[in-house]
Amino acid sequence: MTPTTLVLASSSPYRHQLLQKLGMEFSWASPGIDETPKEHETPEQLVLRLAKQKATALATTFPENLIIGSDQIATLGNTIIGKPHTHKAAIDQLKSFSGKEVVFLTSLCLYNSKTHQLQLTTDKYTVKFRQLNNKQIENYLRKEEPYDCAGSFKSEGMGICLFERMEGKDPNTLVGLPLIELINMLMNEGIDPLSPQHNHL
Repeated sequence: MTPTTLVLASSSPYRHQLLQKLGMEFSWASPGIDETPKEHETPEQLVLRLAKQKATALATTFPENLIIGSDQIATLGNTIIGKPHTHKAAIDQLKSFSGKEVVFLTSLCLYNSKTHQLQLTTDKYTVKFRQLNNKQIENYLRKEEPYDCAGSFKSEGMGICLFERMEGKDPNTLVGLPLIELINMLMNEGIDPLSPQHNHL
């Protein structure tokens, strides 16, 4: 019997909120892995590796489950952009983004810990930032305080004011979890979020 209990390998409140959109019950746990990039690792290799590690790290704790792992990084040219954590770092990030395109890579892994089937992909989302002045940046950061977000903004909130355009197939990818790809993976496991037997919320 294919397991149907979902587990989100993340403590991120943003991913929790996104997964709730599917209306399915799920558990969550922090995978507690080392997310340090390896030498010569490309951004895509990094996010794919971390998504896989997050999902498989919980396999012992959840031996008969579908475990979701995801990771996200932002890139400006060849530079990986992480979470700012501080106000000053967030100012520096947004100043560097002004008038430029930032590419977000969000990986997704669905691991069946019972059958050991693993699905892995990455989704790209591109954001073109407006020309931003110092006052706009300061006002935005004071209002939304996005210091735990890669790229120093919350696209589901006032961060939308920073953008000139957005390009990608799934806006949820930008927030941190590619739901369209996740639904495809769930369907491959015989799980239809629109089926009454899987919709409990």
